[in-house]
Amino acid sequence: MKISKIYFLFLIVFGFTSLKAQTQQEYALNLIGACYQQSKTFETHSFSWIGLTSIVSDEADKGSSSGDNPYNLDLLDNLTFNSNMAPLINVWNGQYQGVYNCNRALYYLSYMNNNATYGNRLKGEAYFLRAYYYFNLVRLFGDVPIPYFSPDDTYDAQVSKYIRKTKAQVYAQIENDLTQAISFLPLKDTYGASDKWRASKGAALALMAKVKLYQGQWSSVINYADQITGYSLSSNYQDNFKVSGENNIESIFEIQGTYDVNNNYNGIQGYSTVQGGRGSEGWGWGFNTPSATLQNTYENGDTRKNATIITLGTTLWDGRYVPTNLTNSRYNYKAYPGAHADAWETDVNIKVLRYAEVLLMKAEALNETSQSISALALVNQVRNRAGLTSLSVSGYTAVRDAIRKERKLELAMEHDRWFDIIRTGQAVSVMASDGKTFQSYYNVFPIPQQIITNSGGLTTQNPGY
Repeated sequence: MKISKIYFLFLIVFGFTSLKAQTQQEYALNLIGACYQQSKTFETHSFSWIGLTSIVSDEADKGSSSGDNPYNLDLLDNLTFNSNMAPLINVWNGQYQGVYNCNRALYYLSYMNNNATYGNRLKGEAYFLRAYYYFNLVRLFGDVPIPYFSPDDTYDAQVSKYIRKTKAQVYAQIENDLTQAISFLPLKDTYGASDKWRASKGAALALMAKVKLYQGQWSSVINYADQITGYSLSSNYQDNFKVSGENNIESIFEIQGTYDVNNNYNGIQGYSTVQGGRGSEGWGWGFNTPSATLQNTYENGDTRKNATIITLGTTLWDGRYVPTNLTNSRYNYKAYPGAHADAWETDVNIKVLRYAEVLLMKAEALNETSQSISALALVNQVRNRAGLTSLSVSGYTAVRDAIRKERKLELAMEHDRWFDIIRTGQAVSVMASDGKTFQSYYNVFPIPQQIITNSGGLTTQNPGY
């Protein structure tokens, strides 16, 4: 006799709630661990993610050699992409696996019998991470599904993986998740030393400010930015991108990479390797090279230039000399791992949210609400840290342009440039300056054809593709 779905669900829930508190705690940590762990996979934040966020923009080129073109990265570089490209399905599957892991964690955490403070913190981490995955998806693809978790994988749960929701509905979901995260998560300083990397209240507030920024809700950006406390700019810009500077005073949230000398790797799969210097004396594949356009935008004396772009014949922060015979003339310094450069999984982190970006988000919102003088003061904080003198421009347009330039340079190679030029309406002119044609429908990428095919007609394609 078949077990009914209701009885099957009862067995799952009863089995979980009947575990001893210590065992439940271990299980709960594993559930949350899976939410974080997904962010380190090759599909989620490595080759394909790099292509869809950096190579496609004016800040980077495909790099490597002309004959080395896995995943058709040249199509992204040339703005000639299509729905059959591997990066699309990889990132879609990677980000949605993160959503699934968070959905699963939140489902079972609702039955947890541990103390409320600890249980709520874990829920807060899951809510934050789910919001982060959805934010990536909505920026990349626009209208996307909002699937729900069912332990017995009901038909409705299967269908929910394919039916696209509007951008407004997805943003509402993200904001609901972040509201929960803000209420549940502790401040970063209250975590023990071994847990400083976890999502915190500051991370949830910063992501909420960024979500509001993308929707042009300027007063809300200012409101959430003002609630972020306990962070400051690191005195040295490059320190943010050294292993020794990870999770520092400027760090709000990072995707964690680790390296264990006993071969117990837990880094971001391939993130450093695919961007490392290419050649017989190099340490990587050479993809995602900073563009000449980016290099030429820096002012004289801007310390961010040499902290962002590796050039040939220089010595890096760990003492490595960069040979002059490498394949490409520039490489991404922010992906450089130092001692373990040849490892597939290294201890380089991906910076998701830094305090410098909070200052620039608030500056943008202030300028958009007729507070240009206050906005410029925040811009100058960021410039001064980079070794540059304060700007003295005035008026909405001049301050707006200054903010846009500082975002381009401060956050270069941190996977925001493509989204920034789209949300600010600069994409057509910026990409034209880079010798490429931006079509209006490029505001979002095509839905992967594999998803449309698998959906049996439930998933529709974005217009233009």
